[in-house]
Amino acid sequence: MPEPDRAEPERSGPVFTDADTWFASLPGVVVAAGALIVDRRDRVLLVKPNYRAMWSIPGGICEFGEPPQIGCHREVAEEVGLDVAVGCLLAVDWSQPYGVDARPIMHLIFDGGRVDGGDGIVLQEAELDDYRFTAADELPAYLPSGGLARVTAALRASTSATTEFVPHPHPLRPAGPLGS
Repeated sequence: MPEPDRAEPERSGPVFTDADTWFASLPGVVVAAGALIVDRRDRVLLVKPNYRAMWSIPGGICEFGEPPQIGCHREVAEEVGLDVAVGCLLAVDWSQPYGVDARPIMHLIFDGGRVDGGDGIVLQEAELDDYRFTAADELPAYLPSGGLARVTAALRASTSATTEFVPHPHPLRPAGPLGS
């Protein structure tokens, strides 16, 4: 006796997307990780990138899939030649994307500990022109406003054993007709 035709059963529930398609549809964000490194006088280590006017703390963009604390360690080693123990997360900041193809940046600042002055610092000459240790009250003269807010929050967090979120200075409007 021949087998009856077996049709696929109709599905009445949701249609699931495979994981690769679902992940590819998610919005992207760039992760940047830096270290708050101070000297014995509590001055902050700043570096002067050769590709922008203002200074910053050592650190940079994490590679795709790289955990932020590993990216922080790698960037500090590459930029200033220090093998610091990356400590606790001190500050988190989110930067709004600018431009058509821009993505937001999540900035993370970790505790990079204390160093004895410039001992062991070797600048990555391809990206950096200089370094300096800077007192907290002098930071506004060196850091752009976003970097200053992050570093100031990290300094507060380092003395209070907390993590600080640095809110974006302008509230974001919702996307779509209401935010237009």
